[in-house]
Amino acid sequence: MLQVDPKLRLPSSAELPCSDDTPVDNEDQNLLPNYLLFLLQQIWAERQDWFFAVDMGLYHTTGSNRRIPIVPDAFLSLGVERKKQGKSRLSYVTWEENGVPPILTLEMVSHTPGGEYERKREIYRQLDVLYYVIYNPEYGRRDGHNSVEVYKLINGDYQLQAGEPFWMPEIGLGLGRRELSFGGIAQEGLSWFDEQGQPYLNAGELARQAEQRQQQAEALARQAEQERDRAQQQQERLAARLRELGVDPDEV
Repeated sequence: MLQVDPKLRLPSSAELPCSDDTPVDNEDQNLLPNYLLFLLQQIWAERQDWFFAVDMGLYHTTGSNRRIPIVPDAFLSLGVERKKQGKSRLSYVTWEENGVPPILTLEMVSHTPGGEYERKREIYRQLDVLYYVIYNPEYGRRDGHNSVEVYKLINGDYQLQAGEPFWMPEIGLGLGRRELSFGGIAQEGLSWFDEQGQPYLNAGELARQAEQRQQQAEALARQAEQERDRAQQQQERLAARLRELGVDPDEV
C-alpha cells in the first residue's frame, strides 16, 4: 500500500486528465488488453472487488509531478470497488483508492520502444506493483527479450519468472499466450489460464463447445437408435427363418 502524507493537498480524479492523450501505435494495443478485460468480466462475474483498466491514467505519488500519470496498456487492481461509488472511473488515482496500487500492469511493446524495460519498470517498482508483464511478440528479438516476460517484485526488485502460462497465486489466475480469433482471423494473444494451465474460454468458444457437445450427444443417440434398429431387424429375420423351418419363435 502506498503511503501518502495526510497534510499534502492532492488533486481529485475530477481535476485530473483521464489519460495522457497519447494514441496507441497499433490496434492490438487496444484489442488484446480489452480481450483480457472481457474475459475477466466473464471469469469474475460474481466478484465486485477488482478493477481492470485499459489505457487509463494511473496517478501516483512516487513521481515528481502528481498531475502526470503513467498510462499502462492495462492494469489490474484487487481489493477495490468494481465501480467507484457506483460510477465509472475517469482515471485510477491511488490516493482515492486507499493507497492500493495495481497488482499487475501490462505493457505492449510497439515499433517505437517506450521504455518498457527500463523507465516504466522502475516506476512500477516504486509503485509496488507485484507483477509487471511485457508483451513483445513483434520486436522481442530486436530488443533482446522474449515475446512475453513476467516480472515479480521480490524484496524490492523485479525478477524475471519462468514458465508459461505463468501462475499468479496472489491473483488466482495464470497468464500466457494462446491462439485467439477476432472476426474470423486467427492471431496470437494473451489470455487467462486456470491453475491446471488450461485457458479460460471466451463466450464464443463456450457456445461452440456447447454446440459440439450437443452434436456429439445427438450423434450418439442416432448411433444407439441405429443399433437398436439393426438388432430388431436381425431378430425379425431370425423369427422368419424359424417359421420357415416350422418352428414357432415364441416357443423357442
